[in-house]
Amino acid sequence: MDNKELLLSNIDKIHTTEMGVQRIRKNLKLDNDDAVEYCKNKILDKNCNIFKQGKNWYCETDNIRITVNSYSFTIITAHIVK
Repeated sequence: MDNKELLLSNIDKIHTTEMGVQRIRKNLKLDNDDAVEYCKNKILDKNCNIFKQGKNWYCETDNIRITVNSYSFTIITAHIVK
C-alpha cells in the first residue's frame, strides 16, 4: 500500500483540534463550513496530489495545500497556494 492509499484508507480518522478548525477557516477563507469535512473532500478529490515528506502528508488540489500528520491523522494546517 503506498502512502496515498494509506491516507485514503484512513480518511475516517482525519480530524483536527479546535484551534486547527479556526486556522483552516481563516487560511482558506471558509464560512461556517465544517472545516474537517471540507478538507476530507479535497483529499478525496481524484485530482488531489498526495505525497509524504517526513512525518506529514501534503495534499494539493485546487490551489490548496492541506498538511496532515501521518501518525495521528490530525490536519495541522491548510493554505491557499499562490
